[in-house]
Amino acid sequence: MAIPTSTLAAVLTEHGAPLELQELPLPRRVEPGAALVRITCATLCGTDIEIWEGRMSFPGMLPMVLGHEMVGEVVAAGEGAVDALGEPIGAGDRIGWSESVCGRCFGCTVLRQPVACSKRGYGFLQRSDAPPYATAGLSEYAYVAPGAQKLRLPVEVKDTWAAAAGCAAKTVLRAFDRAGGVRPGSRVVVQGSGALGLFATAVASISGAGTVVTVGAPPSRLALAERFGATHTIDIGAPDPADGGRDGSDATVARTMEMTDGKGADLVLDFAGAPSVGPEAIGMAAQRGTVAIVGSTGPAGEAVALSEIMRKELTVVGSLNGDVSDYHRSIEFFRAFSDRFPWDALFSAPCGLEQASDRIASMHRLDEVKAVVDPRLTVR
Repeated sequence: MAIPTSTLAAVLTEHGAPLELQELPLPRRVEPGAALVRITCATLCGTDIEIWEGRMSFPGMLPMVLGHEMVGEVVAAGEGAVDALGEPIGAGDRIGWSESVCGRCFGCTVLRQPVACSKRGYGFLQRSDAPPYATAGLSEYAYVAPGAQKLRLPVEVKDTWAAAAGCAAKTVLRAFDRAGGVRPGSRVVVQGSGALGLFATAVASISGAGTVVTVGAPPSRLALAERFGATHTIDIGAPDPADGGRDGSDATVARTMEMTDGKGADLVLDFAGAPSVGPEAIGMAAQRGTVAIVGSTGPAGEAVALSEIMRKELTVVGSLNGDVSDYHRSIEFFRAFSDRFPWDALFSAPCGLEQASDRIASMHRLDEVKAVVDPRLTVR
């Protein structure tokens, strides 16, 4: 059976500019361990927006195809292609996949942490003018590299959920794991009300937190946070009348302390990445609390007082994305808790590739949480 030799893709050629629909070549042969997949769903992540904006950039990265949360149907598989559990994959299988890893470096073999792989490869960082050209989500077909860790997906988990599990959900679950989990009845603050913050709000609630405070904006996101288990919300864009109309970090910390009976949070999770996140997290944290830094991918933030970390005897941990085990756990999470929260409220109606630019701009304006692109809807 002949396989496609080209694919239509939405290509980022200039930061901040509309994506260009281009016909990209595909490898004529699927190498051992690799797969060619027809994309059925791609969900956009905050990282995609930061790359589009140019906040996350490095020389030589463009042109590229965005999208690293996706699901697809295998069209062709190379010799020896297997999923993460060692089971063969072939045409017709519905799969998702994690970043490629080498399996041979210090991070892979000694640390046994795929996220520490020195050759870790993201499909959306592949230039679209060099082989294998199309490896990301905003494309009709994607080439899945041999080192990418592939998961066969259960039918109970919807395409949108499974796609988001490939980055947003697995990032959140790894962060909770790195932080030591949630003690039942404890106080948790989630900084950020994007997709990760909303998912983290749900995880904190499901895990038994007694108080869950979601900090973010705009009000529509915070209303959604309440549907996902937040007991309190703080709108960072609105001044506090009880504090003389003051806004900013001091007011946010003060409001958090009021919502936690003056004790602060046992666990603070950063899913916002704003410059003020560090000082706010330290200020919100309770004595002997834990702070998890997850969303601070951009430029350096405001200075943090190490003396305050010492005085409170805080535990501060970093958490980077996630690996295939986190991905698998996030798929199982959606399967186990499919009816617990209105997960579909996180996602917008799907569109074709020709509308991807508009949806990126919409997410940039905070008009939607997670845009959904189904390349099969593309009008040629």
